Amino acid sequence: MLGWFKKKTESKEQPVADITDNETDGINVAENHDFKSVDVDSAAGSGEIGEEIQLTESYDTQPQDAIEHEMEPVSVPTEEIPTHEPHQQNKNRASLFRRLQQGLTKTRSSLVYRLDTLFLGKKEIDQELFDDLEEILITSDLGIVTTHDLLDDVRKEVRRKSLKDPHTLKNLLQEKIFAYLQESEKPAEMVMPESGPFVIMVVGVNGVGKTTSIGKIAAKFVRAGNSVLLVAGDTFRAAAIDQLKIWGKRAGVEVVAQKHGADPSSVVYDGIEYGTAREFDVIIIDTAGRLHTQVNLMEELKKIKRVIGKKLENAPHEVMLILDATTGQNAISQAKLFNEAVEVTGLTLTKLDGTAKGGIIVNVCRELHIPVRFIGVGEQVDDLRDFNAQEFIDALFQENDTELQEPVN
Repeated sequence: MLGWFKKKTESKEQPVADITDNETDGINVAENHDFKSVDVDSAAGSGEIGEEIQLTESYDTQPQDAIEHEMEPVSVPTEEIPTHEPHQQNKNRASLFRRLQQGLTKTRSSLVYRLDTLFLGKKEIDQELFDDLEEILITSDLGIVTTHDLLDDVRKEVRRKSLKDPHTLKNLLQEKIFAYLQESEKPAEMVMPESGPFVIMVVGVNGVGKTTSIGKIAAKFVRAGNSVLLVAGDTFRAAAIDQLKIWGKRAGVEVVAQKHGADPSSVVYDGIEYGTAREFDVIIIDTAGRLHTQVNLMEELKKIKRVIGKKLENAPHEVMLILDATTGQNAISQAKLFNEAVEVTGLTLTKLDGTAKGGIIVNVCRELHIPVRFIGVGEQVDDLRDFNAQEFIDALFQENDTELQEPVN
């Protein structure tokens, strides 16, 4: 995942204001709020797909005041960050690892602690143990198919007589779960373009934390020294535009937006043109939340993707689907239908800290084979974590008071 956040030219890490989800949820922002944003008039750009949207002047030559409400880009401090001693860096990483453990507390209680209780005092592996184990795995939202695959592997080991002690079952399950997670891992840098902006199109149903995730991802790119542009493609909700602008201000990035009710494809087209002309490193496009069963809105999503591709070849480079972990197995249905519509290339699972059914991430990896890019385990910016299968497994299965080793990158 680190490949995403490495700028093509070396640059210093830049600080970003801390912000929590609660600061942007349910907002109602006044019209005269001092946003650092770009409002682009799309009246001339409402043609059919593939028809070039004509602007009064090109972005290369258009004066700053010719674009309505355009404001100066946010200036992000670039002072050098002091270099920490190795022991301080390890301490900070261990602290982040503990926060990941804390975020997975409910899932650990639902899965790992129940496994420990099941195996406690057992002297042999029998059918009763398999029945109880199946119940634990399914109620932890690993899914029926994934659960049966795991149990089949265990039964094979038992038949080979290489597995007799119930206490070793936990280690075997841990290894198998890690293998499922690792199967879907693909280096993020593989999707990066050789030149031009890296375009991420973000999709998902209503209420999954899509706009909040965009703000946190933008902050990650800014910390790595990249210039980021946000495009407010969710024009159905005025609050969504305002929320994205607040995240843009907090992260120190510009936001391209139009008025509530504007054509989303036109907003996205203008945003890509604006971003490429000004040579942004990253363009992140928000889209309206929609149920995966709403055919007409899914068709609109396809249109937005086609418009992006016509404006910038091979874009979007990443189609990021945001899934709410608390929805359990319904997340699988969402992912399958979004994938059919727009070919999802990366997943973000939010709200893992709010559910005891975090096993859904195992089922997602097992069934979809789409790489998980990020997991959300809290409200702070740093709680949207780059997903690392080894780190996730360690955080899930290690005890909180265990001496922590340096997490794997």
